[in-house]
Order: sequence, then C-alpha cells, then structure tokens
Amino acid sequence: MEHRIALATGGNEGFRYAKLYFFAAILLLIAELIGSVSFNVGPGKVVLLPMIWALLLGAAWGLAKDRLPSFLSVDTRMQFSAAAILQPALLLFVAKLGLLVGSSLPRLAESGWALMLQEFGHFVGTILIGLPLALLLGIKREAIGATFSVGREPSLAIIGEKYGMDSPEGRGVLAEYLTGTVFGAVFIAILAGFVTSLGIFDPLALAMGSGVGSGSMMAAAAGAIAAQQSPEVAKEVMTFAAASNLITTTIGTYFTLFISLPLAVWAYRVLEPVIGRTRANAPREEAKVAKVAQADERLGAVGTAFAWVVSGALALMADWIARGSQPLESLPGMAIVIGAVVVGVLLNRATGRKIPAVCWVSLVAMALTSPICPWAAQVDTLTGKINFLALITPMLTFAGLSIAKDIPAFRRLGWRIVLVSFAANAGTFLGATLIAQFFRH
Repeated sequence: MEHRIALATGGNEGFRYAKLYFFAAILLLIAELIGSVSFNVGPGKVVLLPMIWALLLGAAWGLAKDRLPSFLSVDTRMQFSAAAILQPALLLFVAKLGLLVGSSLPRLAESGWALMLQEFGHFVGTILIGLPLALLLGIKREAIGATFSVGREPSLAIIGEKYGMDSPEGRGVLAEYLTGTVFGAVFIAILAGFVTSLGIFDPLALAMGSGVGSGSMMAAAAGAIAAQQSPEVAKEVMTFAAASNLITTTIGTYFTLFISLPLAVWAYRVLEPVIGRTRANAPREEAKVAKVAQADERLGAVGTAFAWVVSGALALMADWIARGSQPLESLPGMAIVIGAVVVGVLLNRATGRKIPAVCWVSLVAMALTSPICPWAAQVDTLTGKINFLALITPMLTFAGLSIAKDIPAFRRLGWRIVLVSFAANAGTFLGATLIAQFFRH
C-alpha cells in the first residue's frame, strides 16, 4: 500500500504534522535530560547517548500506538510522516559535517592511503564476517543479499535489478535494510562505543570505520566514538567520519556492484558446500515481505522547508539543554547550515537528481569552510557554535518515531537473518577500522 504524504497548511494533514513535531520535541527534551548513561561490559564500556534514548523512546511510542489514547498515539500514518521528515533532518547533519570537513582538508590529505583504502574494509568486511555465519545458520542464497553490503537504498536497487526483490537475494538485502532501519543506529553506536573503550584503535581509524554509507548509522557510531574523546579529537572524529561516509556514498555504489557483489557470489559458491547446512522444517520466508511499505515522500517545498526549520530549532534546543549554548547566538550558524542544504538540494534538482542530494550538500558545505572561500574563517566561527551531536538527536528522534511501521515485515524475516545482518554491520565497521589503523601507522 502506498502512503502519499503531503503537507497542507491546514486541516488534518497540518494537525498531524504539528502533533508529530510536538511529540518529537517532547522526546528530545526527555532524551537530553536523561543524558549519557554508561556501564561496563567486561573490559569495555557501553555508552548510551541522548540520541540513542531519543531513538529508543520514539520506537517505543510508536509500538504502543494501540495502547494509548488517540490524542497521544503515533499511528501508522504519522510514522510514515516521520519517515518523510527524516531525510530533511539528515541533510542538516550532513551540512554540518561538510562544514567540518572543509576546514580540515589539509588534515585529511595527511591521512593518505588510510582514508582511501578503508573503503575496501567497509564492503569486504561484511562478507568476511557475515557470510560464513549465514551459512553456518543454514541460510542459503539470502546470505548473498544480506552480506554483500550494509544494505541501504543503493543496495536494494542493485539486487532488485539483478535478481528481483522476490528472489532469495532480494529477501536477504531486504533483511539487511530493515535491520539497519530498525536497529542499525542502536547496534552500531553500542558496538563503536564498546570498541572505542577498549583503547585498541586510534580514534581517527575508528572514525573512518564509522562511514558505512548510512547517515544515521554513521552519526550514531561517530557520536559514540567522539563522546569518549577530548573536544579537539572529537571534532576530528566527526570530520574523518564524514569524509569516509562521503566516499562510501559516492563511489560505494560502484564498489558494491563491481567488486563486493561478485565477491559475495563467488564466496557463496566456494563456502556453501563446505560449511553450509540445511535447516530442517525451517519456515519459508514470505516473498510478500519483499514489498516494503515505504513512504512516498511528498512533503513539498513548503513542508520540506518547515522540516528544516523545525529540525534546526530542535537541534538548538538540544544544544542548549546538553551544553548550555545560547540559541540566539547559534542562530546565524544554523542559518548557514540550512542555506547550504537549500543550495545543495537545488543543485541536485538542477542536475536531474543524477548526483544524490547528500553529495551536493556535503560539497557545498565543504566549499564554505575550505581554503577557496574568502569567508571560511567567519563561517567556521559561526557554525562552530553548534555542536555536531546536537544535530544527530532530532534526526534519530524522527527515525525512532518511524520504526514501528517496519516491525511486522521485520518479524517475518526471522531471527537468523537478522543476526547475520548484525554481523555484516559489525564487519563493515571493524573491517574499515582495521585497514585504516594499519595504514595510519
């Protein structure tokens, strides 16, 4: 069933969006007031940041829709509305990262091969860890779709075109997609925070490992790493994570198509006769699951602009609660962030959407603080008043409010392939981190 979302200036549509933004503000306030909570697990430490609380609370609110009075319920339609708002909120964070990258281009250049070659770890790591586990659990060709990448939108398109979404490979990539959507940010944040606490890897190597090609997962992982660093190192962590994510987003599609997918197919043919097993009486995955109910984003120009403004306001509120910043002093910087997003989106449309808006926004923001811009120092000073972590919390708040709609399809895929998806996500992070660590020394 298609859900078409259109933001109206009045009536039920406007009321639904106003209600959704109000709920998001409440969740963000609660999450920031809870603050960071850490606990030890063996030799390492798990850190739950406000952004994770926001995601978990939003998901819980959506799942409780049938148990709450109608005026407090986040029904399915509102969950699709939250999914539509998520992309504009994500672009604000992308712009902030681009601003950090632009001012650090000389520092990035010094990283040399580490930043370039870690890309191999992102995609090969999913196969090395995820595929053997899938075969040991009795999963067949679904393992190819679930482990050749982290399974975001480009991966769905690649598998859909080559095999069809009703194929085993299609169901596998769908499982990876849904796992990342529902649990990806929480899982990668906990994993990244735990690995960071061990003190084995350089923080910048960990930052490069965070650029998995998903904005929300990158934000969650890099945020967990940055939270355990000094302010100066934390800024570098976000910068390198953003640069890595930009590389993954731009050339990652070609890498998955021409390298990691053929590698996954070859590895399956070699390993399946050796370690694969047949699961007796295993429930057959439903092909209907392949048809994911997704929001057809129709916020429109006014609705998108409103989403940018509200997300920016929520970020300023988060920064004020968490770090005591002055929202009025941060307003000019937020205006620059939103301006970079607007220009990037316009360029995306002017070029026929052939280059993703995420890439355009990153490039525009990078240019504003790079050495080629005569006002780079002023822009860096103004936008530097906004902490990057503050922009993650609103984004994950909307992600949390949108999660519950995916749970029914997610359940039908079974726990085995979900476990494989977690292993693939761990593989992409650890694989890239290991390569970056090796070439940094």
